[in-house]
Amino acid sequence: MEILDRIKMVMKMNQLNAASFADRIGVQRSNVSHVLTGRNKPSLDFIEKMLIQFPKVNASWLISGQIQQTDVITPVKENENLITNVNQNKNTNVNREVGSQVSEKRIVKMITFYDDFTFDEFRPAND
Repeated sequence: MEILDRIKMVMKMNQLNAASFADRIGVQRSNVSHVLTGRNKPSLDFIEKMLIQFPKVNASWLISGQIQQTDVITPVKENENLITNVNQNKNTNVNREVGSQVSEKRIVKMITFYDDFTFDEFRPAND
């Protein structure tokens, strides 16, 4: 997968067309057009603006397609039921006290990316 493919994946995940993507990252629309058609490679400025606007995008992945082992989420084993695991782990979430305020982290969305640039989204049922 080339950097162009990864840029397109970011656009698709954020439901952005070329024009709205250009506006969002603060570059000229022609710049995005030239990158998407392969005429130009994305500049460092282009990549930096992307990473600022999309902070959840891993810089190593965007640039090289590789991620560090610490960035990888261990996949669920084939014989485990994902929904059961999510529901069982719901009560073991980390609680953090901030003064007198307690917040609980909950899974709200999980996304699985496939090598054909498609994805599936899973949202646990609301209680």
